[in-house]
Amino acid sequence: MQKILNLVGFVTIFFSGLTTISIIFPSLFSSIFGKFSTNLIPFEMGIFAIPVITSNIVLILFGMLYYKKKLPDSISNSINKIRSFEIPKKPTLIILLIIFSIYIGLSIPELSLNEAEDWPDFAIVQQTFEIWPYGESDSIYVEEQNDRYVRMFLLITSQDIFNNVKILPFFASILVILFTYLLTVQITEKRFAGIIAILILIQSHTFLRFDTVAVYENFWVLFYLLSIYVIKKQWILSPIFYILSFFTKAFVAPFFIMTLFFGFTSTISFKKKISLLISYISIIAISLILIFYGDSLYPNVIDIDPAKFFIGLATFGPLLRFDYLLLMTFLPVVIGLTVLAKTNGRIIHSVLFLILGTLLAGPALVIFTNFYEILPYRYIPLIIFFSIGFSLFFSKKVNS
Repeated sequence: MQKILNLVGFVTIFFSGLTTISIIFPSLFSSIFGKFSTNLIPFEMGIFAIPVITSNIVLILFGMLYYKKKLPDSISNSINKIRSFEIPKKPTLIILLIIFSIYIGLSIPELSLNEAEDWPDFAIVQQTFEIWPYGESDSIYVEEQNDRYVRMFLLITSQDIFNNVKILPFFASILVILFTYLLTVQITEKRFAGIIAILILIQSHTFLRFDTVAVYENFWVLFYLLSIYVIKKQWILSPIFYILSFFTKAFVAPFFIMTLFFGFTSTISFKKKISLLISYISIIAISLILIFYGDSLYPNVIDIDPAKFFIGLATFGPLLRFDYLLLMTFLPVVIGLTVLAKTNGRIIHSVLFLILGTLLAGPALVIFTNFYEILPYRYIPLIIFFSIGFSLFFSKKVNS
Protein backbone atom coordinates (compact mmCIF):
# COMPACT_ATOMS: atom_id res chain seq x y z
CA MET A 1 0.00 0.00 0.00
CA GLN A 2 2.81 2.42 0.86
CA LYS A 3 4.32 1.94 -2.60
CA ILE A 4 0.98 2.90 -4.17
CA LEU A 5 0.78 6.00 -1.98
CA ASN A 6 4.32 7.01 -2.92
CA LEU A 7 3.47 6.48 -6.59
CA VAL A 8 0.49 8.83 -6.24
CA GLY A 9 2.80 11.56 -4.97
CA PHE A 10 5.32 11.00 -7.77
CA VAL A 11 2.69 10.93 -10.54
CA THR A 12 0.98 14.06 -9.21
CA ILE A 13 4.30 15.92 -9.14
CA PHE A 14 5.07 14.68 -12.68
CA PHE A 15 1.82 15.93 -14.26
CA SER A 16 1.85 19.11 -12.19
CA GLY A 17 5.35 19.68 -13.55
CA LEU A 18 4.15 19.16 -17.13
CA THR A 19 1.31 21.59 -16.47
CA THR A 20 3.75 24.18 -15.14
CA ILE A 21 5.97 23.68 -18.19
CA SER A 22 2.94 24.33 -20.42
CA ILE A 23 2.38 27.62 -18.58
CA ILE A 24 6.01 28.66 -19.08
CA PHE A 25 6.09 27.52 -22.74
CA PRO A 26 2.46 27.83 -24.00
CA SER A 27 3.26 26.62 -27.54
CA LEU A 28 5.40 23.61 -26.58
CA PHE A 29 2.78 20.84 -26.55
CA SER A 30 0.87 22.29 -29.51
CA SER A 31 4.07 22.37 -31.57
CA ILE A 32 4.67 18.67 -30.84
CA PHE A 33 1.14 17.22 -30.84
CA GLY A 34 -0.97 19.86 -32.63
CA LYS A 35 -2.20 19.67 -36.20
CA PHE A 36 -1.22 23.25 -37.01
CA SER A 37 2.27 23.52 -35.57
CA THR A 38 4.24 24.95 -38.47
CA ASN A 39 4.57 28.52 -37.27
CA LEU A 40 4.77 27.79 -33.53
CA ILE A 41 7.91 28.46 -31.51
CA PRO A 42 8.10 25.60 -28.95
CA PHE A 43 10.25 27.31 -26.33
CA GLU A 44 8.89 30.81 -26.61
CA MET A 45 8.13 31.97 -23.06
CA GLY A 46 4.60 33.02 -22.16
CA ILE A 47 3.47 36.07 -20.24
CA PHE A 48 3.41 34.12 -16.95
CA ALA A 49 6.79 32.45 -17.45
CA ILE A 50 8.93 34.73 -15.29
CA PRO A 51 6.39 35.06 -12.41
CA VAL A 52 5.78 31.28 -12.36
CA ILE A 53 9.48 30.38 -12.49
CA THR A 54 10.31 32.94 -9.78
CA SER A 55 7.49 31.93 -7.44
CA ASN A 56 8.23 28.21 -7.90
CA ILE A 57 11.95 28.62 -7.13
CA VAL A 58 11.30 30.85 -4.11
CA LEU A 59 8.55 28.67 -2.61
CA ILE A 60 10.31 25.34 -3.20
CA LEU A 61 13.58 26.69 -1.82
CA PHE A 62 11.80 28.16 1.21
CA GLY A 63 9.99 24.87 1.80
CA MET A 64 13.23 22.90 1.61
CA LEU A 65 14.90 25.21 4.13
CA TYR A 66 11.94 24.86 6.49
CA TYR A 67 11.80 21.08 6.09
CA LYS A 68 15.56 20.74 6.67
CA LYS A 69 15.30 23.14 9.64
CA LYS A 70 17.76 25.58 8.08
CA LEU A 71 15.62 28.67 8.61
CA PRO A 72 16.32 31.06 11.49
CA ASP A 73 14.63 29.89 14.69
CA SER A 74 12.43 33.00 14.85
CA ILE A 75 10.98 32.28 11.39
CA SER A 76 10.58 28.54 12.04
CA ASN A 77 8.88 29.18 15.37
CA SER A 78 6.49 31.67 13.80
CA ILE A 79 5.57 29.18 11.06
CA ASN A 80 5.04 26.42 13.62
CA LYS A 81 2.76 28.67 15.67
CA ILE A 82 0.66 29.45 12.62
CA ARG A 83 0.44 25.77 11.69
CA SER A 84 -0.55 24.85 15.25
CA PHE A 85 -3.05 27.69 15.62
CA GLU A 86 -6.72 26.82 16.11
CA ILE A 87 -9.89 28.90 16.32
CA PRO A 88 -12.48 28.16 19.05
CA LYS A 89 -15.97 27.12 17.94
CA LYS A 90 -17.86 30.33 18.65
CA PRO A 91 -15.38 32.68 16.93
CA THR A 92 -15.34 30.23 14.00
CA LEU A 93 -19.11 30.56 13.60
CA ILE A 94 -18.80 34.35 13.65
CA ILE A 95 -15.98 34.27 11.07
CA LEU A 96 -17.99 31.93 8.82
CA LEU A 97 -21.04 34.17 9.14
CA ILE A 98 -18.97 37.19 8.12
CA ILE A 99 -17.38 35.38 5.16
CA PHE A 100 -20.70 34.04 3.85
CA SER A 101 -22.45 37.39 4.40
CA ILE A 102 -19.81 39.25 2.39
CA TYR A 103 -19.78 36.59 -0.34
CA ILE A 104 -23.57 36.43 -0.66
CA GLY A 105 -23.94 40.21 -0.47
CA LEU A 106 -21.44 40.80 -3.27
CA SER A 107 -22.90 38.01 -5.44
CA ILE A 108 -26.63 38.76 -5.17
CA PRO A 109 -26.56 41.54 -7.84
CA GLU A 110 -25.45 38.92 -10.37
CA LEU A 111 -28.82 37.17 -9.99
CA SER A 112 -30.51 39.98 -11.90
CA LEU A 113 -28.24 39.62 -14.93
CA ASN A 114 -29.82 38.24 -18.10
CA GLU A 115 -28.37 34.79 -18.63
CA ALA A 116 -29.25 34.75 -22.33
CA GLU A 117 -27.35 37.99 -22.99
CA ASP A 118 -24.24 37.01 -21.06
CA TRP A 119 -23.92 33.36 -22.12
CA PRO A 120 -24.92 32.32 -25.68
CA ASP A 121 -25.01 28.64 -24.63
CA PHE A 122 -28.06 29.42 -22.51
CA ALA A 123 -30.12 29.32 -25.71
CA ILE A 124 -29.53 25.55 -25.77
CA VAL A 125 -30.79 25.26 -22.19
CA GLN A 126 -33.90 27.27 -23.08
CA GLN A 127 -34.64 24.93 -25.98
CA THR A 128 -34.22 21.97 -23.62
CA PHE A 129 -36.74 23.54 -21.20
CA GLU A 130 -39.36 23.22 -23.94
CA ILE A 131 -38.87 19.49 -24.57
CA TRP A 132 -37.69 18.11 -21.21
CA PRO A 133 -37.98 15.31 -20.19
CA TYR A 134 -39.55 13.24 -22.98
CA GLY A 135 -39.24 15.44 -26.04
CA GLU A 136 -36.77 15.12 -28.91
CA SER A 137 -34.68 17.59 -30.86
CA ASP A 138 -32.66 17.62 -34.06
CA SER A 139 -29.83 19.33 -32.18
CA ILE A 140 -27.31 16.95 -30.63
CA TYR A 141 -26.50 19.62 -28.04
CA VAL A 142 -30.12 19.93 -26.92
CA GLU A 143 -30.37 16.14 -26.74
CA GLU A 144 -27.26 16.04 -24.55
CA GLN A 145 -28.81 18.57 -22.19
CA ASN A 146 -32.01 16.54 -22.14
CA ASP A 147 -30.11 13.50 -20.85
CA ARG A 148 -28.91 15.42 -17.78
CA TYR A 149 -32.04 14.71 -15.77
CA VAL A 150 -31.01 15.97 -12.35
CA ARG A 151 -29.59 19.21 -13.71
CA MET A 152 -32.62 20.02 -15.84
CA PHE A 153 -35.00 19.21 -12.99
CA LEU A 154 -33.19 21.63 -10.67
CA LEU A 155 -32.95 24.41 -13.28
CA ILE A 156 -36.63 24.11 -14.20
CA THR A 157 -37.53 24.05 -10.50
CA SER A 158 -35.54 27.23 -9.94
CA GLN A 159 -37.31 28.91 -12.86
CA ASP A 160 -40.80 27.75 -11.84
CA ILE A 161 -40.57 28.46 -8.10
CA PHE A 162 -38.38 31.58 -7.99
CA ASN A 163 -38.98 32.87 -11.52
CA ASN A 164 -35.20 33.06 -11.77
CA VAL A 165 -33.12 30.21 -13.16
CA LYS A 166 -30.06 31.44 -11.26
CA ILE A 167 -31.38 31.01 -7.69
CA LEU A 168 -30.75 27.29 -7.18
CA PRO A 169 -27.37 27.37 -8.97
CA PHE A 170 -26.31 30.18 -6.60
CA PHE A 171 -27.58 28.21 -3.61
CA ALA A 172 -25.56 25.22 -4.83
CA SER A 173 -22.42 27.39 -4.97
CA ILE A 174 -23.02 28.51 -1.38
CA LEU A 175 -23.26 24.85 -0.33
CA VAL A 176 -20.08 24.07 -2.28
CA ILE A 177 -18.23 26.60 -0.11
CA LEU A 178 -19.82 25.18 3.05
CA PHE A 179 -18.91 21.59 2.25
CA THR A 180 -15.41 22.61 1.23
CA TYR A 181 -15.09 23.90 4.78
CA LEU A 182 -16.67 20.79 6.33
CA LEU A 183 -14.56 18.37 4.26
CA THR A 184 -11.39 20.25 5.18
CA VAL A 185 -12.29 20.13 8.88
CA GLN A 186 -13.08 16.43 8.56
CA ILE A 187 -9.65 15.79 7.02
CA THR A 188 -7.55 18.05 9.24
CA GLU A 189 -9.65 18.19 12.43
CA LYS A 190 -8.86 21.93 12.44
CA ARG A 191 -11.38 24.72 11.94
CA PHE A 192 -8.59 27.16 11.06
CA ALA A 193 -7.61 24.99 8.07
CA GLY A 194 -11.26 24.98 6.97
CA ILE A 195 -11.35 28.78 7.03
CA ILE A 196 -8.15 28.93 4.97
CA ALA A 197 -9.61 26.50 2.42
CA ILE A 198 -12.76 28.50 1.75
CA LEU A 199 -10.81 31.78 1.59
CA ILE A 200 -8.58 30.25 -1.09
CA LEU A 201 -11.68 29.02 -2.92
CA ILE A 202 -13.64 32.29 -2.92
CA GLN A 203 -10.66 34.34 -4.04
CA SER A 204 -10.62 32.22 -7.22
CA HIS A 205 -11.65 34.23 -10.28
CA THR A 206 -12.95 31.09 -11.98
CA PHE A 207 -15.19 30.11 -9.07
CA LEU A 208 -16.58 33.64 -8.72
CA ARG A 209 -17.15 33.91 -12.44
CA PHE A 210 -19.41 30.84 -12.61
CA ASP A 211 -20.99 30.71 -9.14
CA THR A 212 -24.30 32.25 -10.25
CA VAL A 213 -24.32 31.07 -13.88
CA ALA A 214 -27.15 28.63 -14.59
CA VAL A 215 -25.77 27.28 -17.85
CA TYR A 216 -22.50 26.32 -16.12
CA GLU A 217 -23.92 25.59 -12.65
CA ASN A 218 -22.19 23.86 -9.73
CA PHE A 219 -24.82 21.18 -8.99
CA TRP A 220 -22.47 18.45 -10.19
CA VAL A 221 -19.62 19.79 -8.06
CA LEU A 222 -21.83 19.89 -4.95
CA PHE A 223 -23.10 16.34 -5.39
CA TYR A 224 -19.57 15.04 -5.94
CA LEU A 225 -18.29 16.84 -2.84
CA LEU A 226 -21.12 15.27 -0.87
CA SER A 227 -20.23 11.82 -2.22
CA ILE A 228 -16.79 12.22 -0.64
CA TYR A 229 -17.86 13.95 2.56
CA VAL A 230 -20.41 11.30 3.59
CA ILE A 231 -17.99 8.36 3.27
CA LYS A 232 -16.80 8.71 6.85
CA LYS A 233 -20.24 9.49 8.30
CA GLN A 234 -22.64 7.39 6.20
CA TRP A 235 -20.86 5.64 3.33
CA ILE A 236 -24.06 4.20 1.83
CA LEU A 237 -25.05 7.71 0.70
CA SER A 238 -21.83 8.17 -1.29
CA PRO A 239 -22.89 6.26 -4.46
CA ILE A 240 -26.29 7.98 -4.34
CA PHE A 241 -24.71 11.43 -4.44
CA TYR A 242 -22.30 10.24 -7.13
CA ILE A 243 -25.20 9.12 -9.34
CA LEU A 244 -26.88 12.50 -8.82
CA SER A 245 -23.63 14.15 -9.86
CA PHE A 246 -23.29 11.93 -12.93
CA PHE A 247 -26.81 12.69 -14.17
CA THR A 248 -26.08 16.36 -13.61
CA LYS A 249 -22.87 16.26 -15.62
CA ALA A 250 -21.33 13.17 -17.23
CA PHE A 251 -17.90 14.79 -16.88
CA VAL A 252 -17.68 13.22 -13.39
CA ALA A 253 -17.81 9.68 -14.84
CA PRO A 254 -14.13 8.88 -14.07
CA PHE A 255 -14.28 10.64 -10.68
CA PHE A 256 -15.50 7.45 -8.97
CA ILE A 257 -11.87 6.24 -9.02
CA MET A 258 -10.92 9.20 -6.85
CA THR A 259 -13.84 8.54 -4.52
CA LEU A 260 -12.82 4.92 -4.02
CA PHE A 261 -9.22 5.91 -3.35
CA PHE A 262 -10.42 8.47 -0.82
CA GLY A 263 -12.58 5.82 0.82
CA PHE A 264 -9.78 3.26 1.03
CA THR A 265 -7.42 5.76 2.65
CA SER A 266 -10.06 6.85 5.16
CA THR A 267 -10.56 5.50 8.69
CA ILE A 268 -13.73 3.52 7.98
CA SER A 269 -13.64 -0.24 8.59
CA PHE A 270 -12.36 -2.68 5.97
CA LYS A 271 -15.85 -4.16 5.69
CA LYS A 272 -17.30 -0.76 4.83
CA LYS A 273 -14.54 -0.19 2.28
CA ILE A 274 -15.42 -3.44 0.50
CA SER A 275 -19.11 -2.54 0.60
CA LEU A 276 -18.30 0.87 -0.86
CA LEU A 277 -16.30 -0.77 -3.66
CA ILE A 278 -19.11 -3.21 -4.49
CA SER A 279 -21.71 -0.44 -4.51
CA TYR A 280 -19.67 1.66 -6.94
CA ILE A 281 -18.94 -1.28 -9.22
CA SER A 282 -22.67 -1.98 -9.34
CA ILE A 283 -23.75 1.55 -10.18
CA ILE A 284 -20.99 1.97 -12.77
CA ALA A 285 -22.07 -1.27 -14.45
CA ILE A 286 -25.72 -0.20 -14.49
CA SER A 287 -24.79 3.24 -15.82
CA LEU A 288 -22.70 1.74 -18.65
CA ILE A 289 -25.60 -0.50 -19.63
CA LEU A 290 -27.97 2.47 -19.70
CA ILE A 291 -25.53 4.53 -21.75
CA PHE A 292 -24.47 1.97 -24.35
CA TYR A 293 -27.75 0.07 -24.70
CA GLY A 294 -30.20 2.93 -24.18
CA ASP A 295 -31.00 6.03 -26.18
CA SER A 296 -28.07 8.06 -24.87
CA LEU A 297 -26.03 9.99 -27.43
CA TYR A 298 -22.70 9.49 -25.61
CA PRO A 299 -21.60 6.35 -27.53
CA ASN A 300 -22.11 8.29 -30.79
CA VAL A 301 -19.64 11.05 -29.95
CA ILE A 302 -16.61 8.86 -29.21
CA ASP A 303 -13.59 9.79 -31.34
CA ILE A 304 -10.29 8.61 -29.85
CA ASP A 305 -7.12 10.67 -30.39
CA PRO A 306 -4.44 10.18 -27.66
CA ALA A 307 -2.38 13.16 -28.92
CA LYS A 308 -5.07 15.51 -27.67
CA PHE A 309 -4.19 14.69 -24.07
CA PHE A 310 -1.20 17.04 -24.06
CA ILE A 311 -3.15 19.70 -25.93
CA GLY A 312 -5.77 19.44 -23.22
CA LEU A 313 -3.14 19.63 -20.48
CA ALA A 314 -1.83 22.86 -21.99
CA THR A 315 -5.23 24.54 -21.57
CA PHE A 316 -4.63 24.81 -17.81
CA GLY A 317 -2.70 28.08 -18.02
CA PRO A 318 -4.85 29.95 -20.57
CA LEU A 319 -8.17 28.92 -19.03
CA LEU A 320 -7.10 29.75 -15.47
CA ARG A 321 -5.02 32.79 -16.38
CA PHE A 322 -6.80 34.99 -13.82
CA ASP A 323 -6.33 32.52 -10.95
CA TYR A 324 -2.95 33.94 -10.08
CA LEU A 325 -2.50 32.16 -6.75
CA LEU A 326 -3.19 28.78 -8.34
CA LEU A 327 -0.82 29.36 -11.27
CA MET A 328 2.01 30.64 -9.08
CA THR A 329 1.81 27.98 -6.35
CA PHE A 330 0.39 24.85 -7.98
CA LEU A 331 3.61 22.85 -8.33
CA PRO A 332 5.11 23.96 -4.97
CA VAL A 333 1.87 23.01 -3.19
CA VAL A 334 1.88 19.54 -4.77
CA ILE A 335 5.55 19.01 -3.87
CA GLY A 336 4.93 20.27 -0.35
CA LEU A 337 1.95 17.95 0.13
CA THR A 338 4.03 15.01 -1.06
CA VAL A 339 6.63 15.82 1.58
CA LEU A 340 3.95 16.25 4.26
CA ALA A 341 2.42 12.92 3.29
CA LYS A 342 5.58 11.09 4.38
CA THR A 343 4.94 11.95 8.02
CA ASN A 344 1.25 12.80 8.29
CA GLY A 345 -0.61 9.77 6.99
CA ARG A 346 -2.60 8.48 4.04
CA ILE A 347 -5.24 11.18 3.95
CA ILE A 348 -2.85 13.68 2.34
CA HIS A 349 -2.20 11.17 -0.42
CA SER A 350 -5.96 11.03 -0.99
CA VAL A 351 -6.04 14.83 -1.40
CA LEU A 352 -3.13 14.56 -3.83
CA PHE A 353 -5.07 11.95 -5.78
CA LEU A 354 -8.12 14.23 -5.90
CA ILE A 355 -5.90 17.00 -7.28
CA LEU A 356 -4.37 14.62 -9.81
CA GLY A 357 -7.72 13.24 -10.95
CA THR A 358 -9.35 16.63 -11.43
CA LEU A 359 -6.26 17.90 -13.25
CA LEU A 360 -6.28 15.03 -15.74
CA ALA A 361 -10.05 14.63 -16.16
CA GLY A 362 -10.32 17.30 -18.87
CA PRO A 363 -7.32 16.15 -20.95
CA ALA A 364 -8.52 12.54 -20.61
CA LEU A 365 -11.99 13.56 -21.80
CA VAL A 366 -10.80 15.18 -25.04
CA ILE A 367 -8.88 12.01 -25.92
CA PHE A 368 -12.20 10.23 -26.45
CA THR A 369 -14.41 12.86 -28.06
CA ASN A 370 -14.57 16.07 -30.06
CA PHE A 371 -18.02 16.78 -28.65
CA TYR A 372 -16.69 18.40 -25.47
CA GLU A 373 -14.12 21.10 -24.94
CA ILE A 374 -12.22 21.86 -21.75
CA LEU A 375 -13.90 24.97 -20.40
CA PRO A 376 -12.77 26.94 -17.32
CA TYR A 377 -15.68 25.86 -15.09
CA ARG A 378 -14.63 22.22 -15.43
CA TYR A 379 -11.60 23.09 -13.29
CA ILE A 380 -13.71 24.13 -10.28
CA PRO A 381 -13.30 20.72 -8.55
CA LEU A 382 -9.53 21.09 -9.03
CA ILE A 383 -9.66 24.56 -7.47
CA ILE A 384 -11.58 23.13 -4.50
CA PHE A 385 -9.13 20.29 -3.86
CA PHE A 386 -6.20 22.65 -4.40
CA SER A 387 -7.75 24.90 -1.74
CA ILE A 388 -8.06 21.96 0.65
CA GLY A 389 -4.49 20.91 -0.13
CA PHE A 390 -3.28 24.46 0.49
CA SER A 391 -5.02 24.45 3.86
CA LEU A 392 -3.12 21.34 4.97
CA PHE A 393 -0.01 23.47 5.43
CA PHE A 394 -1.89 25.25 8.21
CA SER A 395 -2.51 22.05 10.10
CA LYS A 396 0.24 20.27 11.95
CA LYS A 397 -2.18 17.66 13.22
CA VAL A 398 -3.68 15.78 10.27
CA ASN A 399 -6.10 12.93 10.76
CA SER A 400 -4.27 9.83 9.55
